[in-house]
Amino acid sequence: MFGQTTTGTPPATERGLEDLDAAAVAYAARIAGLPPDRRQEARDDLVRFALPFAGRLARRYRGRGEPLEDLEQVARLGLVNAVDRYDPERGSFTAYAAITIVGEIKRHFRDRTWGVHVPRRLRDLILEVGQATAALTSELSRSPTVAELAERLETPEEEILAALESAAGYSPASLNAPVGGESSAEFGDLVGASDNDLESVDDRVTVSGLLGRLPWRERRILAMRFYGNQTQAEIAARFGISQMHVSRLLSRALTWLRQAMLADAPAPWQTGAADGDPQRGPLAVRQAGDRLVVELAGEIDRDTAEQLRRTVVEAASAGTAAAVEVDLDGVDSVDMGGVAALLAAREAGRRTGIELVIAGAGPQVRQSLARAGLAVAVPD
Repeated sequence: MFGQTTTGTPPATERGLEDLDAAAVAYAARIAGLPPDRRQEARDDLVRFALPFAGRLARRYRGRGEPLEDLEQVARLGLVNAVDRYDPERGSFTAYAAITIVGEIKRHFRDRTWGVHVPRRLRDLILEVGQATAALTSELSRSPTVAELAERLETPEEEILAALESAAGYSPASLNAPVGGESSAEFGDLVGASDNDLESVDDRVTVSGLLGRLPWRERRILAMRFYGNQTQAEIAARFGISQMHVSRLLSRALTWLRQAMLADAPAPWQTGAADGDPQRGPLAVRQAGDRLVVELAGEIDRDTAEQLRRTVVEAASAGTAAAVEVDLDGVDSVDMGGVAALLAAREAGRRTGIELVIAGAGPQVRQSLARAGLAVAVPD
């Protein structure tokens, strides 16, 4: 054993580096030729002999937030690993043991002492930032800026900021720490607040799905009104329709959304349906003697203008009726698309010799048509 005169090794006390290397060489010679089960005693002797050396390395890292006893245990574990892996042909045992022990201590700090998980690359950068901060503080006689740290470490400022913020993850404050004073409150009581919007999550998810069932125009108008904070007049100018028409479209879309949210199976959106009556169609055709009557309801806009134009033009071109009457009694407004459809229908009637009669229009609709040169028949 180490400490006996038969080995020629000095007693197991704190000695210089040469003594530790000599003890390792003696250990290698002692176990040469011995079976594995008889090497344990020599291994234990070398470990006990090198314990003071491991203790000195552990004490270099005291004062960094870890108990010295824990660091010594980690250093001893590194020493055991160094003894088990030692090969005298590869050089000094002292150098190899120092690298192994210090590596084990650093691994302990890296993996076991952080209160919050931080990527290894960022942990290494935190150490570099700390060393650079100390050096620059001494050189500049003040705390360095982020730009100066980035220049010293040749690292982008974004990464320097991330390292400075992540450094707090090494020893985060406990949520159970008392606030102080006579109050019994804890730090966690001051963090966060009740989220009242959680109760509306289901409604938000439901509405987002229903919005996808609305036509593009209605979705766009809702977005402009409630997300873009635009007035109805601004929306009307954007779409080329009246402000009253925008109001009706908004009311109709919101009514459908409310009904759909309360229903197990939402009713399909009725394109061009009149307000308050989602089952009523915007256009109906009937024969009245030798006259074809086209009845309209709601608004004549881009959604219904093409259907109106096609119906009237086909009737005028077919020549199956002496006249085509467009009944606007149920129409509230006519936009430019509706006016264009009526003008196209009148032109088709002129080519085929069939009269186009517009009847039943209210004052506002009559005024819009008059500006376009469309006369409205006055009832007898």
